[in-house]
Amino acid sequence: MTQNPGKPASPADLRALDLYEFAENKRQAAGALRVAQLPRMLAEVPADAPDRDTVFTWQGEGSTQPELQDDGTEAPQPYVRLAVHGSVWLMCQRCLSPYSQHLDVDATYRIVATEEEADEYPLEDDEVEVIVGSRQFDLVDLIEEELLLSLPLVPKHNVCPKVHESLISGGEEGEAAEGGENDVEKPNPFAVLEKLKKSDPDDKKH
Repeated sequence: MTQNPGKPASPADLRALDLYEFAENKRQAAGALRVAQLPRMLAEVPADAPDRDTVFTWQGEGSTQPELQDDGTEAPQPYVRLAVHGSVWLMCQRCLSPYSQHLDVDATYRIVATEEEADEYPLEDDEVEVIVGSRQFDLVDLIEEELLLSLPLVPKHNVCPKVHESLISGGEEGEAAEGGENDVEKPNPFAVLEKLKKSDPDDKKH
């Protein structure tokens, strides 16, 4: 992790970042995180993926923006912007084979002091989220949370290389087979009634 201005910070600082100081001094930082450092993300990666420990690069930037206070004056309020880019291997839900999914995060956060303040904060701008700040803020946890939120609801290839055997009977080929059956001319129900009528006299004889 590199941090500017000031000396480079160690990766351990990402787990205990003074978020208020970061914003107030308009600091910038950048680095890389492996999926192995993000256990919840790692749980999404299939065991047979070609590379389970891919890398995400991230950039963070602190800032302050003037906001109107209750007393009618303006005061600078802390903000932080976070961008994360990289790819992770996921299981395609259509063909049940691993594929590489690119993820992009670009989020801006208004930093508040308490959960109550976060709940009450008026979100007039859809592009701004609210987070509770800390002098020991876990930036890695925030990065992981944003990556999890950016995962597709149904992971799948754009075009699958093949259909998994277990899906053939009830999957796409099964649907095709069902569609084929629909094309076959079905017996006329009235013809069935005619047969029943013809069989009645025989039944009465017995």
